[in-house]
Amino acid sequence: MGLSETDPPVPRISVVTAFPNIVKGYLSSSILGKGIERGLLDVSVVDLRGFADGSYRQIDDYSYGGGGMVLMAAPLESALESAADGEDRYVIYPSPQGRPLCQELIEDLLSIASHRRLVFVCGHYEGVDERFVRKNVDMEISIGDFVITGGELPSLATIDAIARLVPGVVGSFDSVKEDSFFSGMLDNPHYTRPEDWGGDKVPDTLLSGDHAAINRYRRREAAGRTVSRRPELLAKAGIMPYLECGVYVLELHHPVLDRNGRKSTTAITGMDLHDIARACRTYGVRKFIVVTPLESQRELISEVVSHWITGYGAEFNPDRADAMKGIKTASSVSRALDWINGKEHRPPFVIAATARERTGSLSWLTLKETALRAERPVAFMFGTGSGLCEETLDSADAVMSPISGGQIYNHLSVRSAVSITLDRFFGFR
Repeated sequence: MGLSETDPPVPRISVVTAFPNIVKGYLSSSILGKGIERGLLDVSVVDLRGFADGSYRQIDDYSYGGGGMVLMAAPLESALESAADGEDRYVIYPSPQGRPLCQELIEDLLSIASHRRLVFVCGHYEGVDERFVRKNVDMEISIGDFVITGGELPSLATIDAIARLVPGVVGSFDSVKEDSFFSGMLDNPHYTRPEDWGGDKVPDTLLSGDHAAINRYRRREAAGRTVSRRPELLAKAGIMPYLECGVYVLELHHPVLDRNGRKSTTAITGMDLHDIARACRTYGVRKFIVVTPLESQRELISEVVSHWITGYGAEFNPDRADAMKGIKTASSVSRALDWINGKEHRPPFVIAATARERTGSLSWLTLKETALRAERPVAFMFGTGSGLCEETLDSADAVMSPISGGQIYNHLSVRSAVSITLDRFFGFR
């Protein structure tokens, strides 16, 4: 889901617990407490013991078959009904068997809390009666592969993470967007006074007052931390904001292979122009360069682009015009790469795509990490017809392993291959 600073519905949350003071103490503190006090969040706490029968207010009993104590289903259900109080509810039970908590899940829970009351049911001891879980729980969540004594801490951690995404709870909404995991990457390091602490100095860049240099430094540090500490995060991180230079897509119409494996030249298609241009615009690619030696084809492309930028198409569909502005033509691969070099003042790191298995090719994930480290513009080359010829593949800095859907069949259109590749490298939502 997308986050904005508009006025969304107030998230509604309840916590069912046998230890209400633990939960209330945390909810009344710091930023979270201020958000609740200002009405940005509606959070209530339900004491499970208030729904137990008998003079001992019993809420647990021995586990059938042996073992420790288990929370009973009846008081849990009564407390749950009180917590929701007739509202449409979504019940969460923190447990080691639950779905691992992550930033995307937190955003989904915020969305749910805007139209249904989230009710956290805190287990204790050996857990809760499984019949209660089967009947009432919508989702089990886990904060890690370990066991703690109760569900209060996981519930509070989840509520805290949800609260940070509510506009107004955190002073600067932009700071939320820079947090670790929001864009799939880790956060950059932070420093405060004094400038020199026991001989360990704050980096000069942060003291320079050069905001552009500071932003570059922070992006570099965030990327470096992610690669070194949590490389597995790169699989779902959008790396475009962390690259030093721009990204370019080249669609080659020459030299490419025909069905018989011979070098040939292919004709442009309107569908490729439109679909690839839109994909490039969506993911932030600076230019979509169509490579063809045929002047008549380049002129045709110019006519199509002109129609959408200055002709009737610009009025009919301004969004399409915005995408078509990113199209450029080149008569050869070398001219296209020279143009990128001139724009970026450094040679591009060229990644060639192929549908054929090839010795020395690298996975997209390895190349994603390489692109982050390269500090050069990145140029993806895709072939039309039956793909790029060997000399073009040999000229690239790296060849990406074929896109696989888990089947032997691999005959994607070039526009599909471009979209899949761009999403793997630069998509994160």
